[in-house]
Amino acid sequence: MTLKLGFGLPQTRYFGPRDVVTAARALEDIGYDSLWVFERILFPADQTGPHGLYGAPGTPWPDRYRTVADPLLTLTAAAAVTARASLGSCVLLPPLHLPFALARSLATLDAFSDGRVLAGLGTGWSIDEYAAAAPRPFAERGAALDEFLDIAAAVWGPDPVAFENERYRIGPAEVGPKPARNIPVLLAGTNRRALTRVARRADGWLMTGAPPEAVAAMLAQLRDLAADAGRDPKEIGCYFQMAVSSLTERGLYGGSVPQLIDDVAALAGAGADHVFIQLPTVTSGLAEYLDHAAALHTAAVRAGLI
Repeated sequence: MTLKLGFGLPQTRYFGPRDVVTAARALEDIGYDSLWVFERILFPADQTGPHGLYGAPGTPWPDRYRTVADPLLTLTAAAAVTARASLGSCVLLPPLHLPFALARSLATLDAFSDGRVLAGLGTGWSIDEYAAAAPRPFAERGAALDEFLDIAAAVWGPDPVAFENERYRIGPAEVGPKPARNIPVLLAGTNRRALTRVARRADGWLMTGAPPEAVAAMLAQLRDLAADAGRDPKEIGCYFQMAVSSLTERGLYGGSVPQLIDDVAALAGAGADHVFIQLPTVTSGLAEYLDHAAALHTAAVRAGLI
């Protein structure tokens, strides 16, 4: 059993401004295959009703979302001090960006990093973020993601680039730099509509917050949908974000290093090709974060997982 193992970069306010660079270099030296970021653009004062976490009425946002560094700038900093590790997002939110500009930024990052970008994308859930930044309304978030995928395919493809819909017109024009290779697109989601989009359009499926048995069941459904779409189901990788809830208390993806490694093994057994661990929120600072990163990687090697 062999899989890719990644680690989340320290983007939140609990870490210092230079810690991303130090962490990226250290994580690659430890041996991690990939480095990951996520996107949050604000922390609303009003968290009542639909402004709550995940749109759940009155559910408070966690403090770690008060300050989150920009995901693309964070990956750019990481790219500058690494040479091997993939640079992933889980997730970047295309509906909060102008699609042409975001496609160019990802292409540039992939070119500058010699083809290391993993473009993990989703639609998001915050009506406040949409009100602040999105070109299209929250109700059109799925259509906005599809629109970005269409525009990115054109921008990342050969020149002359040409694209036109009811909102945007490109070219014919030269648009560069081009990505170093076809950027893998990873899409998140668990409902049938989202899984159908993954089956039709993605190179990988992003998953988080579910036990291994649920991952296996949804992965089987996804592969059936891919076959129905005329694709080889094996072309679609399974990427799982293991958000660690605690380093002391046992729970779903929480507990001691041996317990977390058991969880990684269970996810690999469920079909995950690539597991990445999100640890910053349960560590007190950079030293503890890197100590646990080293311990987890060593344990994964000893267990024969990587």
